[in-house]
Parts: sequence; structure tokens; C-alpha cells
Amino acid sequence: MPNNGDLIILTNPAGKRYLRRANIHDDLHSNEGVLPMAEVMAAEYGAIVRTRQGYPFKLMRPTLSDLVQGVKRQTQIIYPKDIGYICVRLGVGNGRKIIEAGTGSGSLTIAFSWFSGENGRVCTYEARPEFHALARRNIEWAGVGHNVTMHNHDIAHGFLDTDADALFLDVRTPWEYLEHAVRAVKPGAMLGFLLPTVDQVNTLLLALERGPFDDFEVTEILVRRWKPVADRLRPEDRMIAHTGFLVFARVQEQCEDWNSLRKLGTRERKQEAARLERMETAGDEAAE
Repeated sequence: MPNNGDLIILTNPAGKRYLRRANIHDDLHSNEGVLPMAEVMAAEYGAIVRTRQGYPFKLMRPTLSDLVQGVKRQTQIIYPKDIGYICVRLGVGNGRKIIEAGTGSGSLTIAFSWFSGENGRVCTYEARPEFHALARRNIEWAGVGHNVTMHNHDIAHGFLDTDADALFLDVRTPWEYLEHAVRAVKPGAMLGFLLPTVDQVNTLLLALERGPFDDFEVTEILVRRWKPVADRLRPEDRMIAHTGFLVFARVQEQCEDWNSLRKLGTRERKQEAARLERMETAGDEAAE
């Protein structure tokens, strides 16, 4: 059963969900009547609790998905469908050190803290004071953050932390901070980026080509739910489609000998020739 101060979810039969903090003096007032919080806190999770008018609500414990989507927002948040893949690709976990910029409303920071455990560490950067303050409140509200160090700092001046196992940039022009990112992480560390448009992804890839980066990946995650009706299983009419492009790369010096030994098809050979031509042109322009 909920303790005083715990976050809880109350759901009515119409599907409306209330994400509330349990407080014996703070009853839920709804269109279906007053739900006494004392009775809610006396019930077990999964139980049905009723308003004084007899209207039923389900009592549930919030999941991480509920927390990251329930934060107060002044910025676009990163959604659970993307957060899961980001955490897996970066290897977020107990004992690992992760750097993030910018914090925004703190939804990804909450997930990083959740997965990092007692011995992990999350270092998050936000340049704007109002977003920094909002994220701090959201992280405290979610009941995590014991392993988070928050910096109100512009990464244009570099990162204050070093020797990280992975780094994630959710900023408008990540290519401007690649040199700072390399100095902040261990050799071979994974970098991740979130970008909304194709033009931004293209600019980032061109910057990554100049090194020291390898093992590139560009991913778009789409989620289509299905109606869970036995014998009439079919997709939902709407889906969660594009929310952003995820780009990943590893801090790794390019090795032309290694590249020359790869088995490439006709298309890959043309792509490699174009890459080498771009690198040569960029070198000539730098020399001038």
C-alpha cells in the first residue's frame, strides 16, 4: 500500500489517469466525486478504490514510463520509445558514468538516474537557468537523482567532467561540441545524439566523418500499437511515429588500412569513394 509521499496513479474506467503524490490530507476531487486519500493509502496496489459516490478507480504504482512522461515541461521531452534504445546503446548501468547535455525538463536524466543504480553516476548540463531549475524540481519529484550531478553550465566552454563511459547530446548544433565531447569521455566511448531534422543529421555526419569517430548509426524508432482484442487483433488507427533521429558513434580513430580490407558492394564502394573525396576536399580547404 502507498506510504505518505509516494507517487501513485489513479485511473477511472474512462481511461483518465491521475498521477498524484499520496497525502492523507489531499483528497482527489474529480467529476465522479471525492476520493478520500486515507482510503487510497489503506488499499493495496492493484485494488479498486471508490469515491464517496461509489465510482471506481484503480490504484497503480507508477512505472518509469509514467515518470518520464509526467514531468512538468517547458521543453520537448524525450519519449520512452527513444529512451529505452538510448540507454541500451550507451550502456547506461550500475557503475557507469554518463554525461548528458542539455538537461531540458529532465525526462532523460530521470531515466539515466533510474538505470544507473547506486554506483552509477550521471552528469547533466543545462545552459539556461530556468530549465536547470525545472529539471531539478522534476528529478526530485520523481524520487531519483541521488546519483546525478547537475551543472548550470554552457558546454560551449567545455565539460566540467571527464573520463565518462558515454555521452549524450540533445542540443541544436551538436557538431559544434564534438571536440569537447571527445575530451570528456574515455577512448572508445559511445556518443549519442537526438536531432529532429534530416538537415541536422547530415551536418552532424559530415562533422563526425572528420574524426576521431567510427561505428556510425542513424535510427528512427516508430511504435505502432495493436488493439489487444482476442480473435480481432488489428493495429490501432494512430501510431507514435517520428519524434527524432537518434545518431550514435564511437570515439575511435579511423584506420584506412582497416577500411581498405572491408568487403564492399558496388554501392558501398561508391559511398566510400565519396567519403574519401570529401575528406580530401576538406583537407585542401583547411590548408588554404
